[in-house]
Amino acid sequence: MDTLARSLADTGLPHPLLVDAARAAIAEGDPEDVEERARRHVHAAARAMLQPVVNTTGVLLHTNLGRAPLAVAADAAFTNLELDLSSGRRGSRHAHAAALLARLCDAEDAIVVNNGASAVLLVLAALATGRGAAVSRGELVEIGGGFRVPEVMEQSGAKLVEVGTTNRTRRADFASAVENPANDTALVLKVHQSNYRIVGFTEHVAVTEMASLDVPVVADIGSGLIDAACPWLNDGPPAWLAGEPAARQTLADGAALVTFSGDKLFGGPQAGIIAGRADLVNQCARHPLARALRPGSLVLSALQQVALAYLRRDGQAIEFWRMASLATADLESRAQVVVSESGVGEVAQMASVPGGGTLPGTEIDSCGVVRDGDHTAALRAGTPPVIARVSDGRTWLDLRTVVPDDDQHVIAALKALG
Repeated sequence: MDTLARSLADTGLPHPLLVDAARAAIAEGDPEDVEERARRHVHAAARAMLQPVVNTTGVLLHTNLGRAPLAVAADAAFTNLELDLSSGRRGSRHAHAAALLARLCDAEDAIVVNNGASAVLLVLAALATGRGAAVSRGELVEIGGGFRVPEVMEQSGAKLVEVGTTNRTRRADFASAVENPANDTALVLKVHQSNYRIVGFTEHVAVTEMASLDVPVVADIGSGLIDAACPWLNDGPPAWLAGEPAARQTLADGAALVTFSGDKLFGGPQAGIIAGRADLVNQCARHPLARALRPGSLVLSALQQVALAYLRRDGQAIEFWRMASLATADLESRAQVVVSESGVGEVAQMASVPGGGTLPGTEIDSCGVVRDGDHTAALRAGTPPVIARVSDGRTWLDLRTVVPDDDQHVIAALKALG
Protein backbone atom coordinates (compact mmCIF):
# COMPACT_ATOMS: atom_id res chain seq x y z
CA MET A 1 0.00 0.00 0.00
CA ASP A 2 2.81 2.39 0.90
CA THR A 3 4.57 1.69 -2.40
CA LEU A 4 1.37 2.36 -4.33
CA ALA A 5 0.74 5.56 -2.39
CA ARG A 6 4.27 6.79 -3.07
CA SER A 7 3.82 6.12 -6.80
CA LEU A 8 1.02 8.72 -6.75
CA ALA A 9 3.22 11.51 -5.33
CA ASP A 10 3.30 13.31 -8.70
CA THR A 11 -0.38 14.19 -8.25
CA GLY A 12 0.56 16.76 -5.60
CA LEU A 13 -1.89 15.64 -2.92
CA PRO A 14 -0.66 15.08 0.66
CA HIS A 15 0.52 11.54 1.43
CA PRO A 16 -2.38 10.67 3.81
CA LEU A 17 -4.85 11.27 0.98
CA LEU A 18 -2.74 9.15 -1.38
CA VAL A 19 -2.85 6.35 1.20
CA ASP A 20 -6.64 6.62 1.26
CA ALA A 21 -6.73 6.35 -2.54
CA ALA A 22 -4.36 3.38 -2.52
CA ARG A 23 -6.39 1.62 0.17
CA ALA A 24 -9.63 2.15 -1.79
CA ALA A 25 -8.06 0.84 -5.01
CA ILE A 26 -6.64 -2.27 -3.31
CA ALA A 27 -9.97 -2.95 -1.58
CA GLU A 28 -11.63 -3.25 -4.97
CA GLY A 29 -9.81 -6.59 -5.29
CA ASP A 30 -8.44 -6.85 -8.83
CA PRO A 31 -4.62 -6.44 -8.72
CA GLU A 32 -4.56 -5.54 -12.41
CA ASP A 33 -4.45 -1.81 -13.13
CA VAL A 34 -4.46 -1.03 -9.42
CA GLU A 35 -2.42 2.14 -9.97
CA GLU A 36 -4.86 3.37 -12.60
CA ARG A 37 -7.74 2.82 -10.19
CA ALA A 38 -5.84 4.57 -7.43
CA ARG A 39 -5.26 7.55 -9.70
CA ARG A 40 -8.98 7.72 -10.39
CA HIS A 41 -9.58 7.88 -6.63
CA VAL A 42 -6.97 10.64 -6.33
CA HIS A 43 -8.62 12.56 -9.16
CA ALA A 44 -12.03 12.20 -7.50
CA ALA A 45 -10.62 13.46 -4.19
CA ALA A 46 -9.05 16.48 -5.88
CA ARG A 47 -12.26 17.30 -7.75
CA ALA A 48 -14.21 17.25 -4.47
CA MET A 49 -12.06 20.04 -3.01
CA LEU A 50 -12.90 23.73 -3.16
CA GLN A 51 -11.35 25.19 -6.33
CA PRO A 52 -11.79 27.97 -8.89
CA VAL A 53 -14.27 27.40 -11.71
CA VAL A 54 -15.17 29.40 -14.81
CA ASN A 55 -18.80 30.52 -14.62
CA THR A 56 -20.41 30.66 -18.06
CA THR A 57 -23.96 30.15 -16.77
CA GLY A 58 -24.85 33.84 -17.02
CA VAL A 59 -25.99 33.77 -13.36
CA LEU A 60 -24.09 36.63 -11.73
CA LEU A 61 -24.76 35.57 -8.15
CA HIS A 62 -24.75 31.80 -8.55
CA THR A 63 -25.35 30.32 -5.09
CA ASN A 64 -23.70 27.01 -6.04
CA LEU A 65 -20.61 28.91 -7.23
CA GLY A 66 -20.22 31.12 -4.15
CA ARG A 67 -22.44 34.05 -5.22
CA ALA A 68 -20.53 37.32 -5.65
CA PRO A 69 -17.06 36.78 -7.15
CA LEU A 70 -14.44 38.30 -4.89
CA ALA A 71 -10.65 38.54 -5.12
CA VAL A 72 -9.01 38.10 -1.73
CA ALA A 73 -5.24 38.04 -1.34
CA ALA A 74 -3.35 38.75 1.85
CA ASP A 75 0.05 37.97 3.30
CA ALA A 76 0.23 36.20 6.64
CA ALA A 77 -0.05 38.94 9.25
CA PHE A 78 -1.66 39.94 12.50
CA THR A 79 -4.31 42.66 12.33
CA ASN A 80 -5.76 45.22 14.72
CA LEU A 81 -9.00 43.21 14.79
CA GLU A 82 -9.76 44.10 18.40
CA LEU A 83 -7.02 46.59 19.21
CA ASP A 84 -7.45 50.36 19.38
CA LEU A 85 -4.21 51.61 17.83
CA SER A 86 -4.66 55.06 19.34
CA SER A 87 -4.98 53.99 22.98
CA GLY A 88 -3.30 50.60 22.82
CA ARG A 89 -6.30 49.13 24.62
CA ARG A 90 -8.74 46.46 23.55
CA GLY A 91 -10.93 47.67 20.71
CA SER A 92 -13.96 46.33 18.85
CA ARG A 93 -14.11 44.32 15.65
CA HIS A 94 -17.14 46.47 14.78
CA ALA A 95 -14.97 49.59 14.49
CA HIS A 96 -13.59 48.73 11.05
CA ALA A 97 -15.79 47.35 8.26
CA ALA A 98 -19.00 47.90 10.22
CA ALA A 99 -18.22 51.58 10.66
CA LEU A 100 -17.69 51.96 6.91
CA LEU A 101 -20.94 50.11 6.21
CA ALA A 102 -22.79 52.45 8.55
CA ARG A 103 -21.30 55.38 6.65
CA LEU A 104 -22.43 53.89 3.33
CA CYS A 105 -25.98 53.35 4.58
CA ASP A 106 -26.13 56.74 6.32
CA ALA A 107 -26.87 54.79 9.51
CA GLU A 108 -25.93 55.62 13.08
CA ASP A 109 -24.19 52.28 13.57
CA ALA A 110 -23.78 48.80 12.12
CA ILE A 111 -22.70 45.31 13.08
CA VAL A 112 -21.56 42.36 10.94
CA VAL A 113 -22.49 38.69 11.44
CA ASN A 114 -21.83 35.63 9.32
CA ASN A 115 -24.82 35.66 6.91
CA GLY A 116 -28.16 37.26 6.16
CA ALA A 117 -30.25 34.76 8.13
CA SER A 118 -27.98 35.31 11.14
CA ALA A 119 -28.64 39.03 10.93
CA VAL A 120 -32.41 38.49 11.17
CA LEU A 121 -31.95 35.88 13.92
CA LEU A 122 -29.79 38.20 16.02
CA VAL A 123 -32.12 41.19 15.64
CA LEU A 124 -35.15 39.16 16.69
CA ALA A 125 -33.31 37.52 19.59
CA ALA A 126 -31.95 40.84 20.86
CA LEU A 127 -35.10 42.91 20.44
CA ALA A 128 -38.07 40.56 20.62
CA THR A 129 -37.31 37.41 22.65
CA GLY A 130 -40.53 36.37 24.39
CA ARG A 131 -42.44 39.17 22.67
CA GLY A 132 -44.34 39.58 19.42
CA ALA A 133 -42.88 40.37 16.00
CA ALA A 134 -45.52 41.32 13.45
CA VAL A 135 -45.02 40.13 9.86
CA SER A 136 -47.28 40.20 6.82
CA ARG A 137 -48.48 36.75 5.77
CA GLY A 138 -47.31 37.60 2.27
CA GLU A 139 -43.73 37.93 3.53
CA LEU A 140 -43.34 34.66 5.44
CA VAL A 141 -40.85 33.52 2.84
CA GLU A 142 -38.67 30.47 2.44
CA ILE A 143 -35.03 31.21 1.62
CA GLY A 144 -32.41 28.84 0.20
CA GLY A 145 -31.91 25.41 1.71
CA GLY A 146 -35.49 25.17 2.97
CA PHE A 147 -35.08 27.71 5.78
CA ARG A 148 -38.27 29.65 6.47
CA VAL A 149 -38.84 32.98 8.21
CA PRO A 150 -41.26 31.47 10.78
CA GLU A 151 -38.62 28.89 11.73
CA VAL A 152 -35.91 31.53 12.09
CA MET A 153 -38.28 33.52 14.29
CA GLU A 154 -39.02 30.46 16.44
CA GLN A 155 -35.31 29.88 17.02
CA SER A 156 -34.85 33.52 18.03
CA GLY A 157 -37.44 33.24 20.80
CA ALA A 158 -39.68 35.89 19.24
CA LYS A 159 -43.40 35.17 18.87
CA LEU A 160 -44.71 35.36 15.32
CA VAL A 161 -47.70 37.68 14.90
CA GLU A 162 -49.15 37.16 11.43
CA VAL A 163 -51.01 40.09 9.89
CA GLY A 164 -52.97 40.60 6.70
CA THR A 165 -53.37 37.98 3.99
CA THR A 166 -51.02 36.36 1.48
CA ASN A 167 -51.76 38.90 -1.24
CA ARG A 168 -53.02 41.98 0.61
CA THR A 169 -51.79 43.59 3.82
CA ARG A 170 -52.59 47.13 4.98
CA ARG A 171 -51.17 49.47 7.60
CA ALA A 172 -54.34 48.97 9.63
CA ASP A 173 -53.47 45.27 9.96
CA PHE A 174 -50.14 46.14 11.54
CA ALA A 175 -51.70 48.83 13.73
CA SER A 176 -54.26 46.35 15.04
CA ALA A 177 -51.52 43.85 15.88
CA VAL A 178 -49.39 46.47 17.63
CA GLU A 179 -52.31 47.85 19.64
CA ASN A 180 -53.44 44.41 20.84
CA PRO A 181 -51.92 43.95 24.33
CA ALA A 182 -52.04 40.17 23.98
CA ASN A 183 -49.40 40.33 21.23
CA ASP A 184 -46.92 42.38 23.27
CA THR A 185 -45.46 43.47 19.92
CA ALA A 186 -41.80 44.50 20.15
CA LEU A 187 -41.27 45.30 16.48
CA VAL A 188 -42.66 44.92 12.98
CA LEU A 189 -40.60 43.00 10.45
CA LYS A 190 -40.73 43.74 6.73
CA VAL A 191 -39.22 40.96 4.61
CA HIS A 192 -38.30 41.67 1.01
CA GLN A 193 -39.81 39.14 -1.41
CA SER A 194 -36.43 38.83 -3.13
CA ASN A 195 -36.81 35.36 -4.65
CA TYR A 196 -40.43 35.43 -5.88
CA ARG A 197 -43.20 37.81 -6.91
CA ILE A 198 -46.90 38.02 -6.16
CA VAL A 199 -48.79 39.84 -8.90
CA GLY A 200 -52.41 40.72 -9.51
CA PHE A 201 -54.79 41.71 -6.72
CA THR A 202 -52.11 42.72 -4.22
CA GLU A 203 -51.35 45.37 -1.64
CA HIS A 204 -48.39 45.84 0.66
CA VAL A 205 -47.37 48.32 3.33
CA ALA A 206 -44.46 50.64 2.56
CA VAL A 207 -41.79 51.36 5.16
CA THR A 208 -42.92 54.99 5.27
CA GLU A 209 -46.37 53.85 6.42
CA MET A 210 -45.03 51.35 8.94
CA ALA A 211 -42.67 53.95 10.44
CA SER A 212 -45.58 55.78 12.07
CA LEU A 213 -46.38 52.77 14.27
CA ASP A 214 -45.30 52.81 17.91
CA VAL A 215 -42.66 50.09 17.56
CA PRO A 216 -39.40 49.89 15.56
CA VAL A 217 -39.53 48.79 11.93
CA VAL A 218 -36.93 46.19 10.96
CA ALA A 219 -36.58 45.81 7.19
CA ASP A 220 -34.86 42.71 5.88
CA ILE A 221 -33.99 43.94 2.39
CA GLY A 222 -32.08 40.73 1.73
CA SER A 223 -30.22 41.40 -1.49
CA GLY A 224 -27.95 44.13 -0.17
CA LEU A 225 -28.33 47.06 -2.56
CA ILE A 226 -26.67 49.93 -0.71
CA ASP A 227 -28.03 52.98 -2.53
CA ALA A 228 -30.77 53.11 -5.18
CA ALA A 229 -28.88 55.93 -6.94
CA CYS A 230 -25.86 53.64 -7.57
CA PRO A 231 -23.32 56.51 -7.40
CA TRP A 232 -20.51 53.98 -7.96
CA LEU A 233 -21.70 53.47 -11.57
CA ASN A 234 -20.90 56.11 -14.17
CA ASP A 235 -24.28 55.70 -15.87
CA GLY A 236 -26.33 55.49 -12.69
CA PRO A 237 -28.68 52.63 -11.78
CA PRO A 238 -29.39 50.10 -14.56
CA ALA A 239 -33.01 49.63 -15.59
CA TRP A 240 -33.09 46.06 -14.26
CA LEU A 241 -32.64 47.35 -10.69
CA ALA A 242 -35.94 49.25 -10.72
CA GLY A 243 -37.98 48.65 -7.58
CA GLU A 244 -35.21 46.91 -5.62
CA PRO A 245 -35.13 48.23 -2.03
CA ALA A 246 -31.85 49.85 -0.95
CA ALA A 247 -30.42 50.19 2.55
CA ARG A 248 -29.85 53.95 2.43
CA GLN A 249 -33.35 54.79 1.20
CA THR A 250 -35.05 52.24 3.48
CA LEU A 251 -33.47 53.84 6.55
CA ALA A 252 -34.37 57.30 5.24
CA ASP A 253 -37.98 56.12 4.90
CA GLY A 254 -38.09 55.42 8.64
CA ALA A 255 -36.84 51.89 9.22
CA ALA A 256 -35.07 51.57 12.56
CA LEU A 257 -32.84 48.78 11.24
CA VAL A 258 -32.06 47.16 7.92
CA THR A 259 -30.55 43.71 7.46
CA PHE A 260 -29.00 42.33 4.29
CA SER A 261 -26.48 39.89 2.86
CA GLY A 262 -22.90 40.76 1.99
CA ASP A 263 -22.48 38.35 -0.92
CA LYS A 264 -25.37 39.41 -3.14
CA LEU A 265 -25.86 42.87 -4.68
CA PHE A 266 -23.32 44.30 -2.25
CA GLY A 267 -20.71 42.20 -4.05
CA GLY A 268 -18.68 41.11 -1.02
CA PRO A 269 -18.07 37.96 1.02
CA GLN A 270 -20.73 35.93 2.77
CA ALA A 271 -21.86 38.07 5.70
CA GLY A 272 -24.93 39.56 7.29
CA ILE A 273 -25.14 43.30 7.95
CA ILE A 274 -27.36 45.03 10.51
CA ALA A 275 -27.43 48.83 10.22
CA GLY A 276 -29.54 51.61 11.69
CA ARG A 277 -30.25 53.13 15.09
CA ALA A 278 -27.24 53.02 17.40
CA ASP A 279 -29.23 51.93 20.46
CA LEU A 280 -30.73 48.95 18.66
CA VAL A 281 -27.43 47.95 17.03
CA ASN A 282 -25.85 48.12 20.49
CA GLN A 283 -28.52 45.79 21.87
CA CYS A 284 -27.67 43.33 19.09
CA ALA A 285 -23.93 43.65 19.79
CA ARG A 286 -24.45 42.94 23.51
CA HIS A 287 -26.58 39.82 22.97
CA PRO A 288 -24.78 36.49 23.62
CA LEU A 289 -25.59 35.30 20.09
CA ALA A 290 -23.49 38.13 18.65
CA ARG A 291 -20.33 36.33 19.70
CA ALA A 292 -21.47 33.03 18.21
CA LEU A 293 -22.40 34.68 14.91
CA ARG A 294 -19.48 37.06 14.50
CA PRO A 295 -17.17 36.74 11.47
CA GLY A 296 -13.38 36.66 11.57
CA SER A 297 -10.77 39.06 10.29
CA LEU A 298 -10.69 37.61 6.74
CA VAL A 299 -14.38 38.34 6.17
CA LEU A 300 -14.19 41.76 7.82
CA SER A 301 -11.11 42.66 5.79
CA ALA A 302 -12.87 41.69 2.56
CA LEU A 303 -15.96 43.70 3.55
CA GLN A 304 -13.74 46.68 4.33
CA GLN A 305 -12.11 46.40 0.91
CA VAL A 306 -15.49 46.41 -0.84
CA ALA A 307 -16.86 49.23 1.34
CA LEU A 308 -13.88 51.41 0.49
CA ALA A 309 -14.50 50.81 -3.21
CA TYR A 310 -18.09 52.02 -2.75
CA LEU A 311 -16.92 55.11 -0.90
CA ARG A 312 -14.48 55.83 -3.76
CA ARG A 313 -17.43 55.35 -6.13
CA ASP A 314 -15.32 52.80 -7.98
CA GLY A 315 -17.81 50.23 -9.24
CA GLN A 316 -15.19 48.71 -11.51
CA ALA A 317 -13.29 47.55 -8.41
CA ILE A 318 -16.33 45.50 -7.33
CA GLU A 319 -16.37 42.44 -9.58
CA PHE A 320 -20.12 41.90 -9.46
CA TRP A 321 -20.82 45.45 -10.62
CA ARG A 322 -18.07 45.32 -13.23
CA MET A 323 -19.66 42.21 -14.72
CA ALA A 324 -23.23 43.48 -14.37
CA SER A 325 -22.45 46.74 -16.20
CA LEU A 326 -20.52 45.29 -19.16
CA ALA A 327 -21.75 46.52 -22.55
CA THR A 328 -23.27 43.77 -24.71
CA ALA A 329 -21.19 44.96 -27.67
CA ASP A 330 -18.00 44.26 -25.72
CA LEU A 331 -19.24 40.78 -24.83
CA GLU A 332 -20.04 40.13 -28.48
CA SER A 333 -16.48 41.08 -29.48
CA ARG A 334 -15.08 38.64 -26.91
CA ALA A 335 -17.45 35.91 -28.10
CA GLN A 336 -16.25 36.36 -31.67
CA VAL A 337 -12.66 35.86 -30.53
CA VAL A 338 -13.62 32.73 -28.54
CA VAL A 339 -15.37 31.19 -31.57
CA SER A 340 -12.55 32.17 -33.93
CA GLU A 341 -9.75 30.80 -31.77
CA SER A 342 -11.55 27.63 -30.64
CA GLY A 343 -13.16 26.84 -33.97
CA VAL A 344 -16.21 25.68 -32.05
CA GLY A 345 -19.77 27.01 -31.72
CA GLU A 346 -21.31 30.27 -32.81
CA VAL A 347 -21.84 33.71 -31.34
CA ALA A 348 -25.31 34.18 -29.86
CA GLN A 349 -27.31 36.78 -28.00
CA MET A 350 -28.53 35.57 -24.61
CA ALA A 351 -29.82 36.78 -21.26
CA SER A 352 -27.97 36.83 -17.94
CA VAL A 353 -29.79 36.92 -14.60
CA PRO A 354 -28.77 38.42 -11.21
CA GLY A 355 -29.36 35.12 -9.36
CA GLY A 356 -28.71 34.44 -5.68
CA GLY A 357 -32.38 34.84 -4.79
CA THR A 358 -32.46 38.43 -6.07
CA LEU A 359 -34.64 40.20 -8.62
CA PRO A 360 -36.77 37.21 -9.76
CA GLY A 361 -37.68 37.31 -13.43
CA THR A 362 -35.08 39.96 -14.24
CA GLU A 363 -32.94 39.47 -17.35
CA ILE A 364 -29.87 41.38 -18.52
CA ASP A 365 -28.98 41.40 -22.23
CA SER A 366 -25.78 39.47 -22.82
CA CYS A 367 -23.77 37.58 -25.42
CA GLY A 368 -21.69 34.43 -25.59
CA VAL A 369 -21.15 31.17 -27.44
CA VAL A 370 -23.62 28.37 -28.14
CA ARG A 371 -23.04 24.83 -29.42
CA ASP A 372 -25.52 22.10 -30.29
CA GLY A 373 -25.80 19.25 -27.79
CA ASP A 374 -25.24 18.89 -24.06
CA HIS A 375 -21.52 19.31 -23.32
CA THR A 376 -21.80 20.41 -19.70
CA ALA A 377 -20.25 17.24 -18.23
CA ALA A 378 -17.22 17.44 -20.53
CA LEU A 379 -16.74 21.12 -19.75
CA ARG A 380 -16.93 20.45 -16.00
CA ALA A 381 -14.28 17.75 -16.36
CA GLY A 382 -11.63 20.22 -17.53
CA THR A 383 -9.05 22.14 -15.55
CA PRO A 384 -10.31 24.57 -14.50
CA PRO A 385 -13.89 23.29 -14.69
CA VAL A 386 -16.10 25.37 -16.98
CA ILE A 387 -19.69 25.53 -15.72
CA ALA A 388 -22.23 26.03 -18.52
CA ARG A 389 -25.98 25.58 -18.96
CA VAL A 390 -28.18 23.65 -21.36
CA SER A 391 -31.37 24.90 -22.98
CA ASP A 392 -33.30 23.58 -25.98
CA GLY A 393 -30.71 20.87 -26.55
CA ARG A 394 -27.83 23.34 -26.84
CA THR A 395 -24.95 24.32 -24.54
CA TRP A 396 -24.80 28.03 -23.74
CA LEU A 397 -21.68 29.82 -22.49
CA ASP A 398 -22.52 33.36 -21.37
CA LEU A 399 -19.45 35.61 -21.22
CA ARG A 400 -20.97 38.22 -18.90
CA THR A 401 -20.06 36.03 -15.94
CA VAL A 402 -16.56 35.22 -17.19
CA VAL A 403 -13.54 37.24 -16.09
CA PRO A 404 -11.84 38.37 -19.36
CA ASP A 405 -8.59 36.64 -18.40
CA ASP A 406 -10.54 33.37 -18.29
CA ASP A 407 -11.62 33.61 -21.94
CA GLN A 408 -8.53 31.53 -22.75
CA HIS A 409 -9.82 28.77 -20.48
CA VAL A 410 -13.15 28.85 -22.33
CA ILE A 411 -11.32 28.64 -25.64
CA ALA A 412 -9.23 25.67 -24.45
CA ALA A 413 -12.32 23.90 -23.08
CA LEU A 414 -14.19 24.33 -26.35
CA LYS A 415 -11.19 23.09 -28.36
CA ALA A 416 -11.07 19.99 -26.17
CA LEU A 417 -14.64 19.17 -27.17
CA GLY A 418 -13.38 18.64 -30.73
